[in-house]
Amino acid sequence: MAEKPKRPLSAYMLWLNSAREQIKKENPGIKVTEIAKKGGELWRGMKDKSEWEYKAAKMKDEYNKQMQDFERNGGSKDAGSKKKKGRP
Repeated sequence: MAEKPKRPLSAYMLWLNSAREQIKKENPGIKVTEIAKKGGELWRGMKDKSEWEYKAAKMKDEYNKQMQDFERNGGSKDAGSKKKKGRP
């Protein structure tokens, strides 16, 4: 059986992945946690996020199609879930 499709990245995460190197370059020695914090500040300050929202929407549409195919081919929504049920 095919593997369950991975959930798509959010608009913010797509942007952060593209901006990470620039943030590191502008802030030498910055820690990983600080990159995310700085990225959050920059993202909140952005006026036009439409490019990233469009990319995220396209990825979500593709994910939904893949999920429909996955479920049609015998996969269940719970397949591949890493959450474990409580012990008896």
